[in-house]
Amino acid sequence: MAGIDELIASIEVELEAAQKRRTKAAKEIELILAKAQQDGRSNLSVEEDERVAELFAARDQAKADIEGIQRKLENAQKVKAEEMERAEQAKQVRDTQTRKPAYDQVARVGTEERTYRKDTDPLGKNFLMDVCRQFMFQDVEAAHRLARHMQEEQVERAQYLQRAVGTGAFSGLTVPQYLTDMYAPATAALRPFADVCNQHPLPESGMSVNISRITTATDAGLQASENTAVTEQNMDDTLLTVPVQTAPGQQTVSRQAIDRGTGIEDVTMQDLFNRVATVLDKTLLTQAVTGLTNVAQNNTYTDASPTGAELYPKILGAAAGVEAALLAMGRPTHAVMHSRRWYWLSSQMSSTWPLINWAGIPPQAAGVADPSSSYSSGPRGVLPCGLEVIVDNNIPTNLGAGTNEDELYVVPASECHLWEDPNAPLFIRAEQAKADSLGVLLVAYSYFAYTFGRYANGMQKVSGTGLVTPAF
Repeated sequence: MAGIDELIASIEVELEAAQKRRTKAAKEIELILAKAQQDGRSNLSVEEDERVAELFAARDQAKADIEGIQRKLENAQKVKAEEMERAEQAKQVRDTQTRKPAYDQVARVGTEERTYRKDTDPLGKNFLMDVCRQFMFQDVEAAHRLARHMQEEQVERAQYLQRAVGTGAFSGLTVPQYLTDMYAPATAALRPFADVCNQHPLPESGMSVNISRITTATDAGLQASENTAVTEQNMDDTLLTVPVQTAPGQQTVSRQAIDRGTGIEDVTMQDLFNRVATVLDKTLLTQAVTGLTNVAQNNTYTDASPTGAELYPKILGAAAGVEAALLAMGRPTHAVMHSRRWYWLSSQMSSTWPLINWAGIPPQAAGVADPSSSYSSGPRGVLPCGLEVIVDNNIPTNLGAGTNEDELYVVPASECHLWEDPNAPLFIRAEQAKADSLGVLLVAYSYFAYTFGRYANGMQKVSGTGLVTPAF
């Protein structure tokens, strides 16, 4: 049934691509209309009208494609169901009423244990010793066990052995599966903050995103008397240009590792994707001039013996700063902090509580933690003022004069703008570049643009000696 399964998989990929085209067209239409609204224009420009018409046509075509693809997928699934039914019928055994042979004339097939098993050789010691004995001493029994192991591998994991030629000449180089299952990927800080930013699709072309900011607003005032001049102030804007940046990573893997290893390419690419996600998030937080730490208005917390009860008002002060800067254009939604700061806050004990708690927060609590949440999986909890806590270990912990401070950011998610390619991160697999050394070059990269600067002081942070390495 591999043929119909592959067909269904390809149709599902086709359906996903059509759904993405429809979503992308709708999002771009929203952006064009939102820009006109922000500019105070009642009509779209000629270019915008033409682009909106093109996008509506693309959206409608994508919707039609989706309907057709869904019908095709339904038919393919019906074919698969029929094939499965025929296969089940073929497995049915009916009594032919023939005389059974005598007991000693019946062939029986039983089960045989694997040569190398996790219960008898958990660390692979016997496997490695047999490899050494075969190649160093031509041990016949070791060679026999390795040959039997390779026969077992050909039955149970043939897909890995088909990639290499002359497997018999390398007996034992295919590692038992239970040993490869022990693989532990490298840890990565990933992108907790980037995931809560206001996401936008990256424009299809160009190396910058341009945003119009109203820097001089209109004015209104009381009229001195009838028929006298009314207050007037010409509105003016300033162009905010956001550069498109690239977050890439590469790794050269030997051809032998890919051909003869188990999932080497998948493991390497996943690790590269994790590095791309980490560098993107770290760029949003710490990049010179435009990073969150450099854009945010500072609220200093200075204390040689910091406590959670003293830090909490500073967080509220930062939230007040966000609201004062944005007014009706947004509100503070998230407190972004290092994991050590979150656990330190969680460790603080108090006999007093805030006068005002957010709905759903117990009255005698300094916040609520989500027990189901883990790192980079969404908010870790909620503070009494309603700020959702995002734990992000891309926040530096070597700040301040003592190089032992971290920072805490209070942000409105709606004003943390991040443009990304919806298909990112992208992947390149190049063999020609390293062909002379039997190397395969793996490259992962992602295009992105971001800004936190649409409104002055719209981002706030808390820093200072009160945020030194916490003592538990």
